[in-house]
Amino acid sequence: MSDYGHPLAFGAFLTPGNAEPGRVVGLAMLAEQVGFDLVTFQDHPYQPAFLDTWTLMSFVAARTGTVRLAANVTNLPLRPPAVLARSVASLDLLSGGRVELGLGAGAFWEAIEAMGGRRLSPGQGVRALAEAIDVIRQVWDVDARGGVRVDGEFHRVVGAKRGPAPAHDVGIWLGAYKPRMLALTGSRADGWLPSLGYLQPGDLGKGNTIIDDSAREAGREPADVRRLLNVTGRFAPVGRGPLHGPAEQWAEELADLALSDGVSTFILGSDDPEDLRRFAAEVAPAVRELVAGERAAGTAPAAAPPAAGPAPAAAPAAPRPPAGSFAVVPTPDDGVRRSAIRVWDETTRPTGPPPDPARTYTPHDQAGAQHLIDVHDGLRAELTRLYDLVEQVGAGLVDAGTARSHINTMTIRQNKWTLGTYCESYCRVVTTHHTLEDRGTFPHLRRGDARLAPVLDRLEQEHHAIHDVLERVDRALVAFVSVTDGMAELRAAVDLLSDTLLSHLAYEERELVEPIARLGLN
Repeated sequence: MSDYGHPLAFGAFLTPGNAEPGRVVGLAMLAEQVGFDLVTFQDHPYQPAFLDTWTLMSFVAARTGTVRLAANVTNLPLRPPAVLARSVASLDLLSGGRVELGLGAGAFWEAIEAMGGRRLSPGQGVRALAEAIDVIRQVWDVDARGGVRVDGEFHRVVGAKRGPAPAHDVGIWLGAYKPRMLALTGSRADGWLPSLGYLQPGDLGKGNTIIDDSAREAGREPADVRRLLNVTGRFAPVGRGPLHGPAEQWAEELADLALSDGVSTFILGSDDPEDLRRFAAEVAPAVRELVAGERAAGTAPAAAPPAAGPAPAAAPAAPRPPAGSFAVVPTPDDGVRRSAIRVWDETTRPTGPPPDPARTYTPHDQAGAQHLIDVHDGLRAELTRLYDLVEQVGAGLVDAGTARSHINTMTIRQNKWTLGTYCESYCRVVTTHHTLEDRGTFPHLRRGDARLAPVLDRLEQEHHAIHDVLERVDRALVAFVSVTDGMAELRAAVDLLSDTLLSHLAYEERELVEPIARLGLN
């Protein structure tokens, strides 16, 4: 069992088809809007039906603001490493540090040779890739003295000036399957990026062993290498096979890959917008919950620093709370209000009973309380994406109808606030482990401590108000196309939603994290 403790991330793997050039750009924008961490693209420069991947990535970088971008994986035989290093660094600088580098030794050699590349044997391809990594890292290392110097069997770069340096420590991820490539991944790379469809049962474990052994031989820790995985499948009402079934099944299978095989980045290969929405809205948060629960229970290591690039220097350790103390910290209300409208009077909010200072809390108790904050963090992130989407509507990049479609896929919109459900869509996919719907949790808390009743009543009232504010946003989007200054109304509606939602989430955390830890979830 291998869990390297890396934070989980979720990505999309898109086909750069050129028949409808705007479609792949739109899919990348959609991936950002629904919450993906990463968008990747095939790189086959010899394929005339495809857009050039690096040109496409530059265009997508200009249309997005938060999602990271990578080729999956870069075709090294047709991209000289010194030039590639400067391309990566330049786009990383222009995008604000959002580029990673997937690399492959090469395949489809007849097509590569037809484009002017050199045909290599498998062993030659691995050696050429190792030299290329040297070249790339030296180009990026602007603090070293002298020029780039790699006088290799396949790549000779002698005296080239260094730079530019990327905006962040760009991760080099290798698409590796065979022992020599896996060993190179362990000794030199920041990530392993295979495709699940090309692996046989047990291959992930065998690959991890080779990578781990090679990392140790090179004086590195196995956790220095992030484990990424391209996955494909089909959503269906009932299970019909691996990654072919309902979102609950997907979540459990991917969580098992994370906990048993150390995979921490799952990249969905699909060009179907609905698949991307479901993966982001239902599968990704459920996998996070399942993995976090197992790690909190002590069956897996605590989260390690991301291994996107060279390991950062260790920060001073924070003081550890006394064993059994309550260490879950609610998100404070920053007091910022963008709208002049007040949906409720915050000064009239009731408070619950003070915690018992003599009580102790187990890690399991605190994991339940932390879950509430994690769910809320997802809603806060969606609020940020909503603002981005509104700006795209204002700039004419997205029409109002498309914006409504995107918003309707968000958890923030799908939650049945009128039922007092702060995470129904999220929790629907983890019902085999936890049921956090308000219609279960709130009554449970009422039964467990009658002193919480005024707080729970108020929270349910606020849920109704949030529903009404969300409806106002939807009406503003509908009106956007028919009124003179629809953008002003739309921004005002989103500002009111921001004030309302952030205030409510902070209040709910302040009042419920300790009772949830004390009383449990259901």
